[in-house]
Amino acid sequence: MKKKLKVQGLEIRLEPINETDYVSLTDIAKQSENQEPNYVIANWMKNRNTLEFLEVWESLKNPNFKPNQMIGFKEKYLSNRNAITPKRWITELNAIGIISKSGRNGGTFAHKDIALNFCYWLSPTFQVYMITEFQRLKEIEYEQKNLKWHISKITDNVEELRNLLDTIPYQDTNRNRLKGNEE
Repeated sequence: MKKKLKVQGLEIRLEPINETDYVSLTDIAKQSENQEPNYVIANWMKNRNTLEFLEVWESLKNPNFKPNQMIGFKEKYLSNRNAITPKRWITELNAIGIISKSGRNGGTFAHKDIALNFCYWLSPTFQVYMITEFQRLKEIEYEQKNLKWHISKITDNVEELRNLLDTIPYQDTNRNRLKGNEE
């Protein structure tokens, strides 16, 4: 199910990937009106602190991450000659925290931890609003799951009660589902 957040008038898509919400960095980058989103994301990724954050995140969350290649990656892309792109990050280091999708509904998506780091880099104020809105969405989802669970339990209990009532002897056969169907 596709979800969206509205943060300070900006609509941000969420993409469920492996039961985790990935947040559209492309949509968040639209907050910066003077640059294209892909340039905003590339500038964020070129920041040494960003790369250190991404390296630690991937090392903790991704068993297939290639941390031994980080030194060469930093040397190659922190120079002014080469641009870091999400696709290069993903393919060269086997990263999973950022996902790049092509096509009409494509863009760069990131795990919520990484997306919040991106928000902080763009605007700490925007990050606070993003956290608030994301938490509100998660509370609504939790309440809906909880309600579905309660309804399921009530339905199960009603069915058990009906079955129990059907076993009572000498009932009116019109009311007894079991004996009323035998005739």
